[in-house]
Amino acid sequence: MTYDRRARLLTMTSVLSLAVALASPVLAQTATPARPVTSGGETIDLDTVTVTATRADRPISDVPQTVRVIERSEIEQQLQLTNNPAAVLAKLVPGYSVSTQTISGASETFRGRDLLVMIDGVPMNTPLRNVSRLLALIDLNSVERIEVVAGASSTYGAGATGGTVNFITKRPTEGAPKASVNAALRTFTANPGASLAPEVSGTVSGGVKGGVDYLVTATGSFANNTYDGDGRLLPSDGMLGQGGGGEYGRGNFLGKIGYNIDPTKRIEAQASWIYMQQDPKWATSYAGAYAAPAIGTPYTGQSVLEDSKSVSLRYTDSAFALGSLSMLGYYNDIKKRFNYSSFDIRNNYLVYYSGNLSSPTSPYNQTILNSERGGVNITVDTPLPILNGATLTWGADVVHDDTWQTLTNGENVFTPLSQMTYAGFAQLQVPIGERLVVRGGVRYEYLDVTVNDFTRPAAFLGFSGLGYAVLPAMAVTGGTYDYSAPTFNLGATYKLTETVDLYGGFSQGFALPDIGAFTRRAGASGTTQILQYGCFLGTRLPAGPYTCNKRNTISYDDLGVEAQIVNNYEIGVRGSIGAFKGSLAGFYSTSNEGVNFIASTNAIGQSKEIIYGAEFTGEYAFTPNFALGTNLALREGRWDSNGDGTIDAWLPNNRISTPFRGTVYGNYRFDQGTTVRAEVEFWSGRGKFDGTQLFEIQSGATLNLAVAHPLAGGTVYVSADNLLDSAYVNPSATATRNYDVYGWGRTLTVGFSKTF
Repeated sequence: MTYDRRARLLTMTSVLSLAVALASPVLAQTATPARPVTSGGETIDLDTVTVTATRADRPISDVPQTVRVIERSEIEQQLQLTNNPAAVLAKLVPGYSVSTQTISGASETFRGRDLLVMIDGVPMNTPLRNVSRLLALIDLNSVERIEVVAGASSTYGAGATGGTVNFITKRPTEGAPKASVNAALRTFTANPGASLAPEVSGTVSGGVKGGVDYLVTATGSFANNTYDGDGRLLPSDGMLGQGGGGEYGRGNFLGKIGYNIDPTKRIEAQASWIYMQQDPKWATSYAGAYAAPAIGTPYTGQSVLEDSKSVSLRYTDSAFALGSLSMLGYYNDIKKRFNYSSFDIRNNYLVYYSGNLSSPTSPYNQTILNSERGGVNITVDTPLPILNGATLTWGADVVHDDTWQTLTNGENVFTPLSQMTYAGFAQLQVPIGERLVVRGGVRYEYLDVTVNDFTRPAAFLGFSGLGYAVLPAMAVTGGTYDYSAPTFNLGATYKLTETVDLYGGFSQGFALPDIGAFTRRAGASGTTQILQYGCFLGTRLPAGPYTCNKRNTISYDDLGVEAQIVNNYEIGVRGSIGAFKGSLAGFYSTSNEGVNFIASTNAIGQSKEIIYGAEFTGEYAFTPNFALGTNLALREGRWDSNGDGTIDAWLPNNRISTPFRGTVYGNYRFDQGTTVRAEVEFWSGRGKFDGTQLFEIQSGATLNLAVAHPLAGGTVYVSADNLLDSAYVNPSATATRNYDVYGWGRTLTVGFSKTF
């Protein structure tokens, strides 16, 4: 990145931070319990409040979209089984894909589309180059609750075409310092000694009432070898450059310091850091029926790395003249280094070229992504008493992004990108009588994108059964482009009873496609381009150095990148009746600019698509100590595979790998405090023609068990993930390249947690 670009971003961030300090800002990320009601002599707590759906404090009963809130008690229960947030969402949130069980979220989708990930309202995605490595690295030990809003939305800006998840971290406490610890040791029964994975987390919090308060959470975790249900060692890069689930060390840090200026005003600074380094021992072989470590072939690349930092400053004023004013200023500095991988004609058939056909893979065939983002979000929540208690939530966002990705020798692999985002929004909520609430709003987003000129590096590829080709370095010319669109939403909730709500509505999401993915594949997207711009060598490679002398230039305009708008229609019912609580929702979403990547041809493009499905959650409390529940999801989608305007094929597996999936669970609490949770995760297979190929995804299921018991003022717990040691193919990991990747075998965990 040039000095001028960095200086411009840092200067902008400094100005925005000063504006935060001088103005009056972001809505506190807190949630208050709703009023309890009584039914049949039993007290039932209605849903708590959500902030992510509306950018203002609203009861879930007022939100005309499917909302799932995972409270701290559920998070602690899941920490007994896993420290991977993606695995938690997969089990507890219908519509989210099965976790890949790695550091990568490739092919993990929400309702078949992208998920906007936030921490305390700060967006953490890298929208100009969506590399899908984020969710699994968030530290659940620092999280107080998780709020998930399903369906397309533009409330928090571009990217939430499938939904939004906000990880709300723990708040500082008042009074003398309090400390909590959680220590766990995980291992695979296939080889306990070689798979030990320790984790230790500590939190310290305190403060002066009405004054300064603070919170610090630090977590360290390590992972060694991982094994499947047949006891086979799993590769550290089963998904071709994405990263694996073992052989790494990771550290997470979260720090907060806040000051209550008066009872209505608060300012809070926050910093977080995720650092992970994976050191694979062996390269990965893709020559067999499934991904496996190439024992005897050492991994020769640099380590896999995550080095992501975020700082933010927020200020709240609930006594602002126009209601409640809030502002958030933030800056993210993200660095991700991916795996090194070598050429394989059946699976890893395209690599950066060394210049020598005898060993075609470049020694620098490993990339590093850098992304810097600074922004300010302003929200005002204004009551409108003249409209019978209505409220108007309005505000603006300004964000700057710089994103670039290089080989390990510093050579750009896609055009360096800069983007300025300017957006304004207004959301009106009007109660009509005592039962009906109507909400509607609009957001206008303007994106000013600078696409820099660059030269795509030379590549080498092989067509299985057809031969080999060399793609020469290609000049890609850029320019300055703007994308803009208004997005709308309209919906309503109706209280059928005091504890049951009917909801439905229409909402739109806006997103710019992964520009980096398009420019990285310039002149190499699909067989036609490869033959047009490259040199075909036939089925037998000549020995030694070789240079393709074709000279070509392609323009960003030729890539046909369009902004995407997703239309989401949804209807549902949620609530509780006696000892039962649950929800049922149906959805249908469309887009004329859906983005799809076809692994078999290295092609990426945009075309018309539809996705539809249904989701169900239910839990029945047989006694105060015993409950059974389930989360079920059905989803499927189709698209225009040849660009003729007709939807003619099923969406690729990397969009929807399992049409039907779910979790069935049971919780029991003994009188002495011992708790037991058993859960079964299951998913269907899929064998749909995506317009290019038909690849079969296998069905599967696992049984998980966790037992916790009070001890020495804390809690000791023991758990088994995949208790029956089932050997199964992980559907999401497999869907990334349509190549079988096996899932984890039996994993045992022993841990202890305590608050002092």
